[in-house]
Amino acid sequence: MRSEKNRHDNNGAIPNNTVTGQPWPGVQYFCTTRQGGFSQPPYDSMNLGLHTGDDPLLVGQNRDRLQCLLPGQVVWLEQVHGTGVHDADQPGANDLLITADAAVTTEINKVLAIMTADCLPVVISAENGQVIGVAHAGWRGLLNGVLENTLEKMRSKTREKEFRAWIGPAIGVEAFEVGQEVYDAFMNNDENQALYFRSHPHHPGKWLADLSALAVYRLQKNGVSAVEESKLCTFMNHERFFSYRRQSQTGRMVTVAWKVK
Repeated sequence: MRSEKNRHDNNGAIPNNTVTGQPWPGVQYFCTTRQGGFSQPPYDSMNLGLHTGDDPLLVGQNRDRLQCLLPGQVVWLEQVHGTGVHDADQPGANDLLITADAAVTTEINKVLAIMTADCLPVVISAENGQVIGVAHAGWRGLLNGVLENTLEKMRSKTREKEFRAWIGPAIGVEAFEVGQEVYDAFMNNDENQALYFRSHPHHPGKWLADLSALAVYRLQKNGVSAVEESKLCTFMNHERFFSYRRQSQTGRMVTVAWKVK
């Protein structure tokens, strides 16, 4: 597994075949790719989603391979394109199936995880690394406040005022076509978001939405001054990433993040 960037120098190297961003104080994070696993087509090969129709034994082998790279047990979520935020620090909080689209922690080596295959994977950290969060943000979650809810939960756990974020591989603006109802919903929420939509040049009444730029806008509006975008399109780079829009029967990548000493 070869990494997009391998510049982290705390608590071990980021594994190959992953995507990460600038190093952060006290935090490690990366997004897997579709390469380096056991699953067979159309899930080839590092599919980490048990809900995709893939052979669960092969997905289990893929998850075991991922787990071997991490300092603690992964906190898996049952994602529903909602805005719920899981507090992974509560006693017994991770013992049962967790329905949420984001998670936060202040504990060292507790690995938070979200699955994606076009939606935005977003990692957030207090500047001092005291608390971290991960969020799964498709257009519904983004519109309805999953990032804002994640930040609210994180701020309840720290006095740190400065936050930073990383947005991993997701469907790019050239490929993400949405209908008028989606555009209208965002305009009713905040008309400034019109900057992140383009009229579709070939399909009247359709729009091209820049999910990553929408996330940057909403994060910065809510006090996250430093936001890094991977700018890698899952739809256009289908040999490297799973893309549900390109091929509905497909696997899932996982973005993980954890605090280090």
